[in-house]
Amino acid sequence: MLGKERCFEIADAVIKASSADQTETMVASDDSCLTRFANNYIHQNVAVSDAVVRVRAFIGKKMGVASSNRLTPEGLAEVANRAVEIAKLQREMPAFVSLPKPQERTPVSAWHDATAEFTPDLRAQAVRIETELATAQNCIASGAFSTESGEMALANSLGLRAYVPTTRAEFTTVVMCDTGSGYAYATSRDVGDITPNVMAAGAVQTAVDSRDPVDLEPGEYTVVLSHSAVGEFVDFLAWLGFGARDKQEGRSFMAESMGKKVTGDSITIWDDALDPAGLPFPFDSEGVRKQKVMLIEDGIARNVVYDSLTAAVDGVESTGHCLGTGWHPYPTNLFMAPGDSSTEEMIAATERGVFVSRFHYVNVSEPMHTVLTGMTRDGTFLIENGVLTRPVKNMRFTQSVLDAFASADMISADTRIVEGDTRVPAVRVRSFRFSGATVAS
Repeated sequence: MLGKERCFEIADAVIKASSADQTETMVASDDSCLTRFANNYIHQNVAVSDAVVRVRAFIGKKMGVASSNRLTPEGLAEVANRAVEIAKLQREMPAFVSLPKPQERTPVSAWHDATAEFTPDLRAQAVRIETELATAQNCIASGAFSTESGEMALANSLGLRAYVPTTRAEFTTVVMCDTGSGYAYATSRDVGDITPNVMAAGAVQTAVDSRDPVDLEPGEYTVVLSHSAVGEFVDFLAWLGFGARDKQEGRSFMAESMGKKVTGDSITIWDDALDPAGLPFPFDSEGVRKQKVMLIEDGIARNVVYDSLTAAVDGVESTGHCLGTGWHPYPTNLFMAPGDSSTEEMIAATERGVFVSRFHYVNVSEPMHTVLTGMTRDGTFLIENGVLTRPVKNMRFTQSVLDAFASADMISADTRIVEGDTRVPAVRVRSFRFSGATVAS
């Protein structure tokens, strides 16, 4: 951690050294610690500290980008000059108007001392809970527990300045037994929100319960999708359609759908980096304040997210969703509205169907129609007469996300943050297509 004052000293030195028409400097530092385990024992402890400065230099409408972790006066002058020289060699960017000007931002709480001060011994104690539970059930646990603290500072030659310190903890595990497996994941700014004992117990129980799976014929089924499975679908929707550049280029399902129904009435999805229920962050990689953006509301396509370049094309304001040079604008703090059911009630209301704990190896089949193909994993169960009866062998699915959400008829009241930093409920889908069985169980 460099601290706010040192971060801006570095940024100001780069801007002063730059001969560009406009210059932007990002300074970021990170202290990352990781405990990794496999075969029921810890096999790796690592800690990494680094700091980097990234420079965007604009000469007219030409942009050059350079980065370095040499923070000496000579290193900062060199990276500033390199960005300028690169800019001279680039084509003009017609959409570029200007770097963002100074602006007010909503402060967020993204730092927790407990996470920054978490020790390797404390991570090891959490892993021990996991491995002992797995060993007691003749299972093998693998996974990782990480904690990190960092900071980001943005400054540009127009006077914009932004700074935020952050922490994050993340715990993930896969538990394997002879013919079954289970999975758990959690992340938070505050390490105290992560409960390895609860997560481990759930993953181990799922592994035990999913032993000796049976075959299931491919076809259309009612499915109950866990929070993790729903999060996978929502993240793919974001990748396929919620960014402005894809819409502008006609490569997004949102391109011709604004104001039209794209899912069922019960589906509402938005992005809000300021909500403390997620992983809050106040600004994007241009220093622009984050805004809440309603993407799908009551099943109707409403908006996409913008950075400054794509906003200039459409003549609108940036929503604060720049990910950095080379990336299109993207929503990184997604939420899906809850319903009024529970996962247990969804299962109880299903005469015959499938419960899906998780998807993996998911790929895009038809992007404009949001068709994905992938496999189930770590606990797939047959539902009969409202009860989970038997584990089934993992299935391959081929399914449009929008069509699945169009047939969603029950949504859980509880939501969780899943991988991808997305907070979602569990969802029951009336019609879901399994296109085949996988080779392994």
